[in-house]
Amino acid sequence: MTRITGYRRITPDSAPAHPYPAYRSNPLRVPKRPLMILPHTLSEITGPVYGHETVRPEEADLTRQHAGEPLGERIIVHGRVLDEDGRPVRNSLVEIWQANAAGRYVHHRDQHPAPLDPNFTGAGRAVTDEEGRYRFITIRPGAYPWRNHTNAWRPAHIHFSLFGTSFTQRLVTQMYFPGDPLFPFDPIFNSVPDERARQRMVSVFDLEATEPEWALAYRFDIVLRGRDATPMEG
Repeated sequence: MTRITGYRRITPDSAPAHPYPAYRSNPLRVPKRPLMILPHTLSEITGPVYGHETVRPEEADLTRQHAGEPLGERIIVHGRVLDEDGRPVRNSLVEIWQANAAGRYVHHRDQHPAPLDPNFTGAGRAVTDEEGRYRFITIRPGAYPWRNHTNAWRPAHIHFSLFGTSFTQRLVTQMYFPGDPLFPFDPIFNSVPDERARQRMVSVFDLEATEPEWALAYRFDIVLRGRDATPMEG
């Protein structure tokens, strides 16, 4: 089984800046002292594994988790998890969470005036197959305000979390949609200085994976390390 060993910053331009004052809460979250490298023990590199064996196929379909269908545009999000040499990362637990079509999360801190959808919780899980592939069915999320600065809106996005063989082997990133007009105004997206690296967080419309009269599809490949790595949150 291929292990996730962590995100390596190859160049400063390919990873989010730390700290990044334009994202107001970022300086409060990043370390202010040099990191201390602690050796991993057997327990930290072998377990526990959170949920690989208990993931059910229906968890990857966020539109079938309740009594009715959620409102919004149904989409397919799929891709591969790869290492720096393009090899598939097998048996990786992939979790997603997102806002609903109106741009609202099912969370007590999200109180902006947009409707909740009783048929959409906005969370799903899948495990990559032998080719490193994953696939979700969900609803395209809406943009939402977030009070970081005057008239601040987050572009539509889906959060991704990937687990390796233990809890310490976790990476988190965000997937965006092509052509979003909010890109130039979003400090989180622009905290990655290099334009090419930022584009690795943007999904690609995939007509071949689209299902006629049912759902559009977007491909989002995640590269864990190397010069073409997908930027990860610190």
